[in-house]
Amino acid sequence: MSILTTSPIAPLLDRLFDEAEANAPWANPAFTGIPQEEIMRLMQSRTEYLHFYGEMRDYALPVSRDTGKLLYMLARSMGAREIVEFGTSFGISTIHLAAALRENGGGRLITTEFEPSKLARARDNLEAAGLADLVEFRAGDALETLGANLPDTVDMLLLDGAKALYPDVLDRVEPRLRPGALIIADNADHCPDYLQRVRAAGSGYMSVPYGDDVELTMRLG
Repeated sequence: MSILTTSPIAPLLDRLFDEAEANAPWANPAFTGIPQEEIMRLMQSRTEYLHFYGEMRDYALPVSRDTGKLLYMLARSMGAREIVEFGTSFGISTIHLAAALRENGGGRLITTEFEPSKLARARDNLEAAGLADLVEFRAGDALETLGANLPDTVDMLLLDGAKALYPDVLDRVEPRLRPGALIIADNADHCPDYLQRVRAAGSGYMSVPYGDDVELTMRLG
């Protein structure tokens, strides 16, 4: 039986997902008045992402429930031991990945988040899940926090932060990705440059869209 389906993780995830759904930013009048085109522009901006996501500090912005399960299944089935996550938020995806590490016999998940209040909540949630010992939390801009001190070999990379930075984060982690490593990019359709890169012939990757909101990519040998 997966630890995802037992206490303390299962009820914790149910609560976190329920809270995220009840407190979605798009139900807040402060955001509903912003034209959709402007939201898309801000999400894809390489210069305004700190302000935009800073305004989202009180919102979980999690992966979907199905994507969480997918993350766990992929990490578990490939026997991942070294995982890098861009965009911790409240730690929902982090819990799924760390649970897989626990059942794989251990490992390390490096996760990075620039918003201090979110990182504090994520730490608390990982402690409540009994998985904090598997996680290295890095505070700050991922372009700096993932620029050094990465594992020699990375099995999996999750991209779920500022969409415009996906190519830049990949640049930093790419030299450590082993052949067969997986990259899961959430809402990658908001970063056409990233999709063009990983889907291009001769890129060193094989990549396909998975469901409505995920790009699943494998590093070739």
